[in-house]
Amino acid sequence: MCKIGCIHEHFPPLNSLKSDEAASGPKQGPTFQDGQRRVDYVLTYHVQKPQSVRRKTSRFADYRILRSLRRSLSMMRSGDTPPSKEDPEIAAHKHRLDYHEDDKRFCQTEFEDNLREMGLELEKDEGNKIPGIGFLKIHAPWNVLCREAEFMKLKMPTKKVWPAPKWITGQFLREGSTLEPNRPQNMLFYPLLSRQILYEEWASYSVFYKYQPIGLIRKYFGEKIGLYFAWLGVYTQMLIPAAIVGVIVFLYGCATVDNDIPSMEICDPRNNITMCPLCDRACSYWKLKTACGTARASHLFDNPATVFFSIFMALWAAMFMEHWKRRQMRLNYIWDLTGFEEEEVCSYFSPDYVLITLFQDKKGKLTCTDRAPAYMMGLFIMLLMVGVTFAVVFGVILYRISIRAALHMSSNPTARSNIRATVKGTAAVINLVIIIVMDEVYGAVARWLTLLEVPKTDKSFEERLIIKTFVLKFANAFSPIVYLAFFRGRMVGRPGDYVYVIGSYRMEECAHAGCLMELCIQLCITMLGKQLIQNNLFEIGIPKIKKLIRRRKSDMDSQQQQDYNMTLQRHEKDHFLGPFVGLSPEYMEMIIQFGMVTLFVASFPLAPLFALLNNIIEIRLDAKKFVTEVRRPIAARAKDIGIWYNLLRGLSKVAVIVNAFVISFTSDFIPRLVYQYMYSPDGSMHGFVNHTLSYFNVSDFQTGTAPLQPMHLGYEVQICRYKDYRETPWSNTPYDLSKEFWAILACRLAFVIVFQNVVMLMSDFVDWLIPDIPKDISLQIHKEKILMVELFMKEEEGKKLLRDNHTNQSPFQPRSRPASHTPSNC
Repeated sequence: MCKIGCIHEHFPPLNSLKSDEAASGPKQGPTFQDGQRRVDYVLTYHVQKPQSVRRKTSRFADYRILRSLRRSLSMMRSGDTPPSKEDPEIAAHKHRLDYHEDDKRFCQTEFEDNLREMGLELEKDEGNKIPGIGFLKIHAPWNVLCREAEFMKLKMPTKKVWPAPKWITGQFLREGSTLEPNRPQNMLFYPLLSRQILYEEWASYSVFYKYQPIGLIRKYFGEKIGLYFAWLGVYTQMLIPAAIVGVIVFLYGCATVDNDIPSMEICDPRNNITMCPLCDRACSYWKLKTACGTARASHLFDNPATVFFSIFMALWAAMFMEHWKRRQMRLNYIWDLTGFEEEEVCSYFSPDYVLITLFQDKKGKLTCTDRAPAYMMGLFIMLLMVGVTFAVVFGVILYRISIRAALHMSSNPTARSNIRATVKGTAAVINLVIIIVMDEVYGAVARWLTLLEVPKTDKSFEERLIIKTFVLKFANAFSPIVYLAFFRGRMVGRPGDYVYVIGSYRMEECAHAGCLMELCIQLCITMLGKQLIQNNLFEIGIPKIKKLIRRRKSDMDSQQQQDYNMTLQRHEKDHFLGPFVGLSPEYMEMIIQFGMVTLFVASFPLAPLFALLNNIIEIRLDAKKFVTEVRRPIAARAKDIGIWYNLLRGLSKVAVIVNAFVISFTSDFIPRLVYQYMYSPDGSMHGFVNHTLSYFNVSDFQTGTAPLQPMHLGYEVQICRYKDYRETPWSNTPYDLSKEFWAILACRLAFVIVFQNVVMLMSDFVDWLIPDIPKDISLQIHKEKILMVELFMKEEEGKKLLRDNHTNQSPFQPRSRPASHTPSNC
């Protein structure tokens, strides 16, 4: 079956809904030329030649013939040789194109005949005002709908009345009138009314505080899209308590920053602590008190409440998954999907199709041997793309190292005083731009690799595409964050024995207060940038730019364009809407956001708040896009959100481990506890900063690495300090790792094990405690099963009584004919 064109259901665009419908009265929607039969679907296809071109060809055909005859006669009179004939290869190519067009026309005719055999009624419309585009209107009669409903086992109410909303009575209906769905004339009117209700009550930013009309979304777009918006609504609703707790944790850090003893010690000018240079030669010695601002800012996100918030978010993720399962089960029951089994529909990229195109001499399906090269190529390219992501991260690392050294050598005092802020901010912005650009590249690569594998069904194609896209985009978004959280500052060495990369560039060190602040900045810029630029701005701006380009290409001015639009019919206006590309991009945005909310929430408690604010806008933005910007997709049935649930569940499990390592290795939570209970003389945090700093003798610098300006502080430095747990220069084992380092490492590993097992045990307990099926739904399903059994028993008893009466009748008495049962109509 050939693909004729894009299929979209035919309903009016909302930008002209009020003006047209209010002015012309209550229409029954788009119909055939008879004005009675409703247009249910519209198929668009390319017309071979527009009517104007055909008329032009026929008009000048005779003139071309006469001109060729005159040319031949003149050549004969002059004695010249006739021109050479047309190249046979070019002529054969033209014939092949003609054959291809004939095949397309034959395929289109066969497809239309199949539609008529199914009982559908068709009407062509090629005399429209869009050149080169034809429309095939399709009407599904009532008996066809009933037959398909029986095949799909749809449960339809015997009679149900929809009261008309009061705000519509003045425009469309009389006061107090109702809509009965079992009456055909009302069924013509209800879809148009549904779209306007969706526009007014769902796709408007002024109703952001209201619940979504999930039932109406499902009736208009189908169960698959309805489940997406239901899941998005549940996710946004569950973000409210997470955002409130995150704000409380942040405010707790703000309230206790003045009482934080380590920050006070760093900011105390009486502590004359001289620190070792941050780079070779260009950097000089510096005072610890200059890191006062970074230390105070780090306390906002690195405080005892962070551990509590990590545990809370792990339990929140478990409760969110359970809440969605219950909501999904309720929707399945309301939408009559409890007994629905998804069919494996053969995809366009089926093995039979590929065999025809690639293996003309074979008559069988693709085997594992045939698919192995595609799988190996896909695996190799996936690893290559992940390697590209790591290379980009390494390039940003080199940028930070080089720009820091350049700023230290700068003669501008302003640039030298804001080195850390400049390096952090610019590197985070560069990472954001690279992530946005590479996301588009990875999406195209994932689709190409999936096509090479030739999946058997549409479901298999979609799942493989989702997995590949998720792996690439997840690595792209989280690689810089993972580096800052777990690798930066771990492999730097020590003064006199640093680790170098690419010549004389030293590996990056963390600030004295740790890398948690830089991790927070990177996560904040990435999250906000992706949401504002990639998710929202692109979705709003790209359709506007495309519309502006179409207007620029058109020769008509604004008034002529408006008059032209008024002459178009509904399906012709809908043809200019964008195509529906599926729900995968929408889900992918939210899955990446869910990872940022849960994976590194220990370093950024405000992530749930930003996600909540974004989703409030995202729901209405997606609603407006689905209602007004894209063609209405074909309604698809689904009983769950598919593979996305497994990805969410996997992220919630990984988040527990990631947060355990962030708290243990990235923050100073464990070193502070160890100092307070093992090394503090009075059980307080006094002296913690001095305990975390080791000593270094400046005479042990390697040749060519000492500062060029050793008198930068105004005095000669003999001993400088650096953050690490190492032996002193005057000990028997100078600069070796001290026993405090191994004690803290053991405590960190123990904390990871305890935190991971306790939180996962609590999550599993929540999963066990909350049933997947709501109690009222399970009782209702149980009652329906009992009623079905009773109904079958009554039917069997009636048949048995009928047989008994039939056998007890006298052979001389006329047999009574049972009452005829009329077949139940839909």
